Amino acid sequence: NMEWWKDAVIYQIYPRSFQDSNGDGIGDIPGIISRLDHLKDLGVDAVWLSPVYCSPGDDRGYDISDYCGINPEFGTMEDMDRLIEEAKKRGIRIIMDLVINHTSTEHEWFKKSRERIEPYTDYYHWVDEPNNWTGFFGEDCWVYDEVRGQYYLHLFAKTQADLNWSCPHIMEEVKGVLRFWLEKGVAGFRCDVINIIYKDSLASSKKQLALTGSEHYLSLEGTHEILRELRKVLDEYNAFTVGETVFVTPKIAHDLCDEDRKELNMIFSFQHMECDQYFLKWFKRDFRPKVFMDCLVKWQKELPWNTIYLENHDQPRSIPRFGSMKYWKESGKLLATMLMTLRGTPFIYEGQEFGMTDFDFTELSQLDDVESHNVDRVLRGLHVPGKLRWKIIRRTSRDNARTPVQWDATAGAGFTTGKPWLGINSNYTEINCAAQENDPNSILSYYKSLIALRRGSKALRGGDFTALETGKQLFAYRRTLGSEQLTILLNFSDKPVSCIYKGSLVRSNYSRRSFDGNLSPWEAVILK
Repeated sequence: NMEWWKDAVIYQIYPRSFQDSNGDGIGDIPGIISRLDHLKDLGVDAVWLSPVYCSPGDDRGYDISDYCGINPEFGTMEDMDRLIEEAKKRGIRIIMDLVINHTSTEHEWFKKSRERIEPYTDYYHWVDEPNNWTGFFGEDCWVYDEVRGQYYLHLFAKTQADLNWSCPHIMEEVKGVLRFWLEKGVAGFRCDVINIIYKDSLASSKKQLALTGSEHYLSLEGTHEILRELRKVLDEYNAFTVGETVFVTPKIAHDLCDEDRKELNMIFSFQHMECDQYFLKWFKRDFRPKVFMDCLVKWQKELPWNTIYLENHDQPRSIPRFGSMKYWKESGKLLATMLMTLRGTPFIYEGQEFGMTDFDFTELSQLDDVESHNVDRVLRGLHVPGKLRWKIIRRTSRDNARTPVQWDATAGAGFTTGKPWLGINSNYTEINCAAQENDPNSILSYYKSLIALRRGSKALRGGDFTALETGKQLFAYRRTLGSEQLTILLNFSDKPVSCIYKGSLVRSNYSRRSFDGNLSPWEAVILK
């Protein structure tokens, strides 16, 4: 099937935090293999793996020093081959993370480029005089290199040097990387910050933006050309791509995913994840369900196919964010209902399937995330008081999603027998996978039943989407294909709400037997 990914439920693994097999406190590939049966039981069709390549780890694997080597912390290439094979036996595909905007400054290409060794001289963006651009991690984006005697560009951390896609050798190098992994049997790639890889010039910016200089690299025609060229290799293997894309509109998203243009299969847009912020993600506002619903509806209408996600390795957990800790179980199930019933491919992030929550750390020293530490430094420079700085970071830090997976109530949460690389949330004794496995009323059991429901429903997998209502509390929509019609009602609130929609009950996140038009707090129902 050319488009297996439209029918799939995809599960994201952040390898460092998933399962440790050797007691060093760091998740690894043999650990992932040991949990494949959990994924099979859940009903997932593919796993997207955050980077497992060789890396000094400054940005936890997104700073790659060798695209065709495995980070020894995670295991060996033999382990990786075994993971692909064991996953395949269970009908699970493996999707790799492809980071081609930048490499680590420890990469051989960079080391040779700074020495001006051909053909590597122009693999990166080198200048004598830096321009006025700013980067994504809240800092200036040029570093002076003593060896080369020039500055190099980094839109992310200082050790992540941006590749120069105007240099023809880069295309050949990356095609080689794609072929290396596709030959091993991976199903495709999630492409990191893919719509900013091409820079049309290094001129200073005339606009003072949140990201000064972004007019020179955001979703340019050069990027579309690169994607079309890479797609030729991907199509030889019938491989799949999903792009992480920043600051995209539905129109740009449409261009990136239009089948006739042959660029990407899908993209992750961020607009619905920006509904609870002012301008930058660090400045949070109260969550307003209507704004969130209207945004989701807009993307449902304007794109023929969406990625549906509420969590990933860069975002806080969804229950405290879009749900209610008071109604932890109900809102966890409600969010699951939405995830599995909107039109598109659902992505589940590790631990989401049994309702993991944000970290419970009390101070910055407990955090690992480079971005959080950078932001603290910037805020300190702006004389923001300590308490407020911590409040900002606590709500938004990427480490909220990176605390180790809570498998059971034993010491180390079943994640490790050693000291975990990042603290485990102390609620692991109550919120864990084992406690929910045999409980028919648990979030985990509910996810399994929803995934099975989706698999058996053509309307949920590929039907039309019609919005019925977006209010302060009620989100109502319909999925239709042929004679099959399902109505989904979601009460995003701690208060009951009544509605006019009728039908016989297919599924509810409460244990009700019939539906009378009244929804309890955080109730989700599916009617036919």
